[in-house]
Amino acid sequence: MPRPIRASIDLEALRHNYLLAKNRAGHAKAFAVVKANAYGHGLDRALQALGEVADGFALLDLAEARAVRAAGLTQPVALLEGFFEPADLAEIAALRLMPAIHSEAQLAMLERATLAAPIDVLLKVNSGMNRLGFTADSLPAALAQLRALPCVRGITVMTHFARADDEVGVGAQLARFKKMTAGLDLPVSLANSAALLRFPEATGQIVRPGIMLYGSSPMPDMLSAEAIGLRPVMTLTSEIIGVQDIVAGERVGYGGTFEASAPTRVGVVACGYADGYPRHAPTGTPILVDGRRTRVLGRVSMDMLACDLTHLPDAGIGSAVTLWGEGLAADEVASAAGTISYELFCALAARVPVDVRGATA
Repeated sequence: MPRPIRASIDLEALRHNYLLAKNRAGHAKAFAVVKANAYGHGLDRALQALGEVADGFALLDLAEARAVRAAGLTQPVALLEGFFEPADLAEIAALRLMPAIHSEAQLAMLERATLAAPIDVLLKVNSGMNRLGFTADSLPAALAQLRALPCVRGITVMTHFARADDEVGVGAQLARFKKMTAGLDLPVSLANSAALLRFPEATGQIVRPGIMLYGSSPMPDMLSAEAIGLRPVMTLTSEIIGVQDIVAGERVGYGGTFEASAPTRVGVVACGYADGYPRHAPTGTPILVDGRRTRVLGRVSMDMLACDLTHLPDAGIGSAVTLWGEGLAADEVASAAGTISYELFCALAARVPVDVRGATA
């Protein structure tokens, strides 16, 4: 018999979340961000759910872009980090991709290229994130160089917000971006999930929703996914495979980090960090057993974790466990573990079987 751990991907929920994002975008186009294997949900599954409704897609590398085109999808595809060597450009043109241009090195590669067809590009502006992009000093020359290239057809100016998900917001970066691009009369791409939900003034002509598509809030401390209207896409489940009754003073797991203060009934769950559950999730991290809330006990092991069944006398071997997803927000689990839902999703291990459900499956 297979080990009982399983992930379920709800394609209808993914489509619902995208359409919610698209509705928030108003007249702007919404490019679904499907990088990192669609945030761990499976790129092929995301394309299956969104292929008929998405205005475009945003991802990182050529392998992902090939998968989009192999699926028969013709929408625009943005390469968020652009290209990495001159040889990439021929395939970018052949696949009709829209690479980000964020450095002088990329400009030089593009200037030397001979392409079969002109391409659209995203000119990345560094408005304060200080990762990639042209500064106020370097932007005019970069734009002039792009405009002079016969292999460049359309230019969209983009930036990325560093603090759209906290109390600082996008005001300073947006003001800097507007000053840097004043008078250019070019389409712009600005909003990620957080900016799309909080700052309608930062919508632009193309928005790039990511984490919200997968049912998590980009700012869970401010606004829950449920309050936004998002539905969980990934649900990770398992079962209780063992039960131990311990007395006060006994400890659980490696390092004995949990010590019982009273008689405690301990359930052992077939899920560990080799499955993608965060090893650093402490005692108190919430899980569901037979639909009822309880807590993780002690240190998460490679293949197992322990939970508290003291108040759940009917639970035992074979009881259903939800690690995150339907009934237990991934954002809540991530917060308890000192991380974010992005990491939970992306860490799902290849050894975990995946079921796909939903009307679009």
